[in-house]
Amino acid sequence: MLKWILTLAVAVFIWGVCAPHLARVWRLGRLPGDVVFRFRGRSYAFPFTSTLVLSLLIYLVARLL
Repeated sequence: MLKWILTLAVAVFIWGVCAPHLARVWRLGRLPGDVVFRFRGRSYAFPFTSTLVLSLLIYLVARLL
């Protein structure tokens, strides 16, 4: 059990470090269908299309493994 928790913690850390860089390269959050609006000086993002694309990608990788 401890091995799985440690593995999950390391994976989350690596994802947290790599995600901003990958988002810029893959243009995640700026696809058609992603909604971003400003309200009282704050930006709110609802990345509907990016979520669908990432879910499909994870599903396909899981099916191949």
